[in-house]
Amino acid sequence: MEYLKSISGTNTLSGQHNKEPLSDPTMWTQKIHDITGDYPGLWGGDLLFAESDVQQRQNLVDEAINQWNNGALVTLTWHVCPPTQGSSCGWEDGVTSELSDEQWSQLITDGTELNRAWKDRLDEAVPYLRQLQDAGVKVLWRPLHEINDGWSWWGGRPGPEGSAALYRITHEHLDQQGLTNLVWNWNVKDSSITGLRDYWPTDDRVDLASIDIWEKSTPSQADYDAMRQVAAGRPIALGEVGAVPAPEVLDAQPDWSYFMHWAEYLDQNGPAEVQRTYWDDLVLVLDERQR
Repeated sequence: MEYLKSISGTNTLSGQHNKEPLSDPTMWTQKIHDITGDYPGLWGGDLLFAESDVQQRQNLVDEAINQWNNGALVTLTWHVCPPTQGSSCGWEDGVTSELSDEQWSQLITDGTELNRAWKDRLDEAVPYLRQLQDAGVKVLWRPLHEINDGWSWWGGRPGPEGSAALYRITHEHLDQQGLTNLVWNWNVKDSSITGLRDYWPTDDRVDLASIDIWEKSTPSQADYDAMRQVAAGRPIALGEVGAVPAPEVLDAQPDWSYFMHWAEYLDQNGPAEVQRTYWDDLVLVLDERQR
């Protein structure tokens, strides 16, 4: 957090997400190096949801520790299965499925079957997060990401009893497990930047605020202004981008503390575009972050 605060307004840390396959959790980071000769200053991973990925989560944790020891910041996302299903699930019938209003009410009510099931689901991640804590890794933890968008079973429910309530429950439960290495990264999507406070948990449960840019190719000034306003002095970041942000954008919007480019979308960016951003003085790569 102190590092992100220190660069905000002057520099933006480069980042690259790595998802499938978890058997090779540096594939996309290595591609950045192949293109630019530099490694990103931030490494992103995902606990994911398919059975094959669940079985490979230890690889993810081992690489997160390796990246941290090499000087990179670490951020983790979780495309998590709903509490109505098992530890692994599909995409359309799992992660992007829907809960009824009645199920949601049970989910956020302490002691109900679905509430307990959600806490059990969170407990599946606890041993991995604890390993990271024991290894000294501070995690930019981005649970229930794109919380303002309804594509996932957890998102798109405004108000104090909506998605923000589940975020609060998640924060409280993981706190109770003694995890002190999590930097809580509250995340939204650019599909709608009005009413962001309708998804805000409480001030003490957000350390960092980030936005994913998917509806447009680059963050707009309105996106930037909305995130600065809702963050109220906290660091802001580009949690996911499909296009590597151009230096001109980062120069005009200097408070983005980092960007994280999304895995396979790297192939849709021309090498010259990637190089232009990575080689710009505003953008920090791994070696510069270590200094």
